[in-house]
Amino acid sequence: MRTLILGATCVLPFETTRLNILLADGKIASIGAPRTTHADEVIDADGLHLIPGVIDDQVHFRDPGLTHKEDLRTASRACARGGVTSFLEMPNTNPTTTTLEALIDKLDIAAEKSLVNYGFYVGATPHNLDVLKFATRTPGIKIFIGSSTGDLLVNEQDALEAIFAETMLPICAHCEDETLVRANTARLIGDKTKVDIAVHSQIRNHEAAVIATKRTIDLATRHNHPFHVLHMSTADEVPLIREAKAAGAPVTAEVCPHHLFFNVDDYPRLGSRIQMNPALKTLADNDGLWRGLLDGTIEVIATDHAPHTLEEKSQPYPKSPSGIPAVENSLMLMLNQVNRGRCTLEQVVHWMCTKPAEIWHLANKGQIAEGNDADLVLIDMNATHTILDENQLTKTKWSPWHGTEVQGVPVGTWVMGQRVYWQGQIDESVRGHEIEYDR
Repeated sequence: MRTLILGATCVLPFETTRLNILLADGKIASIGAPRTTHADEVIDADGLHLIPGVIDDQVHFRDPGLTHKEDLRTASRACARGGVTSFLEMPNTNPTTTTLEALIDKLDIAAEKSLVNYGFYVGATPHNLDVLKFATRTPGIKIFIGSSTGDLLVNEQDALEAIFAETMLPICAHCEDETLVRANTARLIGDKTKVDIAVHSQIRNHEAAVIATKRTIDLATRHNHPFHVLHMSTADEVPLIREAKAAGAPVTAEVCPHHLFFNVDDYPRLGSRIQMNPALKTLADNDGLWRGLLDGTIEVIATDHAPHTLEEKSQPYPKSPSGIPAVENSLMLMLNQVNRGRCTLEQVVHWMCTKPAEIWHLANKGQIAEGNDADLVLIDMNATHTILDENQLTKTKWSPWHGTEVQGVPVGTWVMGQRVYWQGQIDESVRGHEIEYDR
C-alpha cells in the first residue's frame, strides 16, 4: 500500500515545513515526494499538520483479568482516535506481568486485539530478580515503590539495590513512600468507612512523593542505571530531577495531563473522577510542573490511563479506586495548549513522540524521517471538539474532562502505514505490531 499525503505542514526533527510525504510498505518512504508520485491513495492535507504518532509510555489497559474496565481492543481504539500509535503497558494486570510466560501471553493477546503498536513492561517483585535480568521483548522494568499491594510492591532497600545493581533494562517507578502513605492513612482514615475525597491528597502528600523520588534518584545515581520517574505530581520533585541531570545521573521524568490541569481545588466539582495515584496537589504544583516541562527538566508527557467503571468510582472514599481514562484525549488537551500559546507544537511532539522513543529505545519511531515506521497523525489545529462521556471509545465511557472544549483535533491516524482512524471512523481490521527495541 502506497499513500501520498499532499501539502501537510510536517513537524520534522529540525524544522516544520509544508511538503508531501510518501508511505510505502509500512515505512516513511519519501519526504518531499513530488505530487506526481504513484500512490494507491492520495490524501489532500492542505491546511493540516502532520506529526509523528504519539507514544504513551504509561498505560494500564486491564487485559488480562480486569477486562470489565478495559481490554486491548477497546483501549487501542481509543488510542487510534487520540493519535496514540504506540503504547507501553504496565504489569498490574491479573495475572501480573512478573514472569516471562505472563509477558508472552500479553504479547499474544495484543497481536490478536490491538489496533496500534504495543509493548509491555515486566514488573519487579522482591523475588523475581532472575526474570528481570534475562527478560527480552520488553521496554523495561516497572517498580511500584508505593501504591501497590502483594508482590508488585517493592519497598525493601535490599531488593531495590539488587534490581538497580544487577539488571540491564531501563527502570521506571511509581514513586510514593509506602511507609508514610500507610501512616497517613491510619492517622486520617483509621477505621472510618467514609471520609472526604480531598483527604486522598493529604494521605499521598508532597512528602510521600519527594521521599520516594529522592530514594530512586539515589539508586539510579549510585548504580548508574537508566531510570525514569513516572507521573511526577509536585513542584518539589522538579529541582531533584534537574540536579540529578546536572550531575550526570541517567535520570528522566514525565508528567501526566491530570497533574498539569487539575489540582485539589477541583475536588468539590469532580470528586473521585479525579482521584488518582499520585494524588493531585496544588495550583502551585501545576505551575511548577509546567515550568519543569518548558525548561526541559521533565521530558515526557504520558497519560497513566487507568480506567475504572463509574459505578466503581462512585463508591464513597476510600472505597473508590484511583485512576482515570485519558489516552483518547491527551493529545487534544496539549494541542489546545498550543492554540492558547502556552507551548509550541514542536514541544508537544518532543514530549509525546520523540523523547519516549529515545528513552525506551523504540526502533524507528518518534520522528518523521525517511525509513522510520509510518506511524503518523494528521491534525487540524483549527477544529474544535467538546469532550463528552458518551462519545468516549474507552470501555468505561467517561472522562474527567467531560464538557471541556478543545481546539486542535486528530483527523487521521496511521499505524505502520495503515490508516486506522479517519474523520471519526475506526478501521477495525488494522492490527498494530509488537514494538522492537534498539539496544
